[in-house]
Order: sequence, then structure tokens, then C-alpha cells
Amino acid sequence: MANKPIVLFDNGHHKCLMFDSLVTGEGVQSNQFLVVDGKHEALIDPGGDLTYTPLAVAASKFMNLRDMDYVFASHQDPDIIGAIDRWIVHTSAKIVTSRLWARFLPHLVSSYVTSQLTGSVYDRIVSIPDAGAKVKFGDSYLQCLPAHFMHSVGNLQFYDPVSKILFSGDLGASIGAEDDHMPVKDFDRHIPYMKGFHRRYIASNKVCRLWANMIRQMDVEMIVPQHGKRFEGPAMVDHFLEWVSSTECGIDLVTQDNYRPPADYI
Repeated sequence: MANKPIVLFDNGHHKCLMFDSLVTGEGVQSNQFLVVDGKHEALIDPGGDLTYTPLAVAASKFMNLRDMDYVFASHQDPDIIGAIDRWIVHTSAKIVTSRLWARFLPHLVSSYVTSQLTGSVYDRIVSIPDAGAKVKFGDSYLQCLPAHFMHSVGNLQFYDPVSKILFSGDLGASIGAEDDHMPVKDFDRHIPYMKGFHRRYIASNKVCRLWANMIRQMDVEMIVPQHGKRFEGPAMVDHFLEWVSSTECGIDLVTQDNYRPPADYI
């Protein structure tokens, strides 16, 4: 797909764009998102060094990078916010993340970068409480939803009420499916591409069920994960909610065999 974004939503004033092919080399392919409301811009889960330059170049065609309002980070992983120091230096954006990870993100910022700042790195970080919060954005807001233990212990998801898109981070992620830039068309055929990831990276079925109960109370028309295909339309969203509510994962699957002293050398 080169650097051309996929338009998820565009009503002329408000738009949501997805960049899905910026990772080169051995990094895991991931999706990065740009939300624009009038003259206000925000990036969601922009990634690390592998995506910073191509994303900055591609996104600058649709935004004023220097004056960007926010960078939203669902959690602390390198493929989410590993390039935080570059976004801090090259933009005026606030970094929005879970309060649990806000105090750790400065570890990703070099002393050289901090020396260029007029204040503290902490001054640029917006800490979201465990219960979530609405962050004013242009004429609307972006809602930070609690999604803890999916997979990070301090995890957020981001809901845009204008487009009715839920940016779900690692929940709903798929690996290895063909045509990753396309939405899911056959849910049952898509399950094998999600199953292994969820079994390993999501903490338990309990959190999946509680999360699904929350989403069913909301007006969500599209779920877009950070990896792989997206779920478009109420029917496909319902398919995913039903599936994830019944999927065993994480600690549901571990036994004593998973906790034994290793005998092998590597």
C-alpha cells in the first residue's frame, strides 16, 4: 500500500486515516492512525524508530506535524510509543497514556532530548486514570477507555464518537492474514489468525467478557486493532464481541507445566 493511508472515515471536517505498511525489516507489521478534526490532529499508537520517519513523512501530507495536539499511546510497548523522544522534540504534542505508564515513559527519552526541552518530559505527558477519561479534541473529544490486561496491565483503547471507530490496540489483532489492509469479510475463516495471539497476549477470558459488556453499551461501528484486519459494521463488531467473550486466553490456559525450572541449555 506504499505510504498512502486507508481512509476509515471522512465527512469533510473530521477524518480518520490508517497507515498500515510502514514497517520495514524484521519488525512486526502494525497500524498507525491519524485523526483530524478541523485544524486539530492526533496520532494513535505511532510506533517506534521503524515507523517514525515514514509515518512523519506520510502524515505530514494531511497535517501540520509541528502543531499536532496529541499522541495517544494505548500502552508502553516499543511498537506503540518507542519513538516518544522524537515526537516530543519535533512536535508540540501532548503524550496521552495510562497513569500507570506515564512515570515510565521518560525512560525512553534520551538525556540529549531532555536538554532541548524548556521544561520536564512529565510536562508533556497527560496521565489517564484507570477509569479512563474524555480528552477534548477539536469540536469533539476522544474517549480513553479502560482496557487493562489486554495485554498490558495498564492498557487503554481510544473511541472516536464522530466516526464511531474504536481503536482497540492489541485486542482483535491478527497475524499472517492476507490483504491485511482490507476489513474482515469471513469471520470464521479469520479466527485462526487471531486465536494464537489472543491466547498468548490477553490476560484472561474474564477481562474479555467485562470489556465486551462495556462495548455493547456503546455505539461502535468499527473496531480497528493495531495489528491486522479491522472489523467493519455492526454485524462484524458483534461477531468479534461474541468470539472474544468466549475465548480462553492467558491465565485460563496455564498449568503447573508452565512453571517448572528449565533443564535445557540454549
